[in-house]
Amino acid sequence: MIREIVQIDETLCDGCGNCIPNCHEGALALIDGKARLVSELMCDGLGACLGHCPQNAITIEKRETQPYNEVETIKQMVSKGKNTVIAHLKHLKEHQQKQYLQEGLEYLQSIKATLPFDIKDIIKELHHPGLQLIKNDHGGGCPGSKSISIKRSGTNTQMTEKLNQPSELQQWPVQLHLVNPAADYFRGKDLLLSADCVAFTMGNFHHKLLKGKMLAIACPKLDQGMEIYLKKLTHLIEEAQINTLTVAMMEVPCCGGLLNLAQKAATMTYRKVPIKKIIVSIEGEILKEEWV
Repeated sequence: MIREIVQIDETLCDGCGNCIPNCHEGALALIDGKARLVSELMCDGLGACLGHCPQNAITIEKRETQPYNEVETIKQMVSKGKNTVIAHLKHLKEHQQKQYLQEGLEYLQSIKATLPFDIKDIIKELHHPGLQLIKNDHGGGCPGSKSISIKRSGTNTQMTEKLNQPSELQQWPVQLHLVNPAADYFRGKDLLLSADCVAFTMGNFHHKLLKGKMLAIACPKLDQGMEIYLKKLTHLIEEAQINTLTVAMMEVPCCGGLLNLAQKAATMTYRKVPIKKIIVSIEGEILKEEWV
């Protein structure tokens, strides 16, 4: 399969760390004074980190790749030193990649006699009290596509009545590929840019998020033609002069690409627009709401 993946030129990287917080997948880490890709598994190739590197040390490489192999990955990590190995394994644990974490540890155990560091140090770091524990026992793969059974405590009659309220949708179409940025109904209005899954997850989506706003929906992981989305968003900001832009996305890592898209569009326009980030849990609760 062909994948786009981050490539870091360590001869150019000066270790400033500007790229780290802008990788919403958490695939980058600053290790021994250099930015390192600690998990190819989580790199989505969107390149949100590129524009934040003052040395132009980060590029996107398109190449034919085999299905993800944790043993081959951990071999690369070993060559970069103990701190890189720890960062990689912590990354797997924090993203609940239990199968890959186990494979990586088993490989390290099998070659512990040849390692340039003590594997006990690795185990100690992985059990640090501040590290998030694995809650679900499932196989590897993208955190956004893992199977989860959601249990709810009965039906709330009052909430059911709210769900029967009329739709707050004010325009059609809503899919970003189909949206016409030149439509009059966008001019001067507040825009909600929502990940597809948000409306299905939140029972009060219309009342809580959509009311009083125009709508565009997209999926940063599965949709094609992101450059078209970028052009439409810049047009909505600059020409339609939308008042505010609210980005609603799920808590899964791949959804971060939607906010990256909005922020990139905002940097490409002479007119500035306030952007609000809303993160929704898989259970349908708002986890975070803030202006960015």
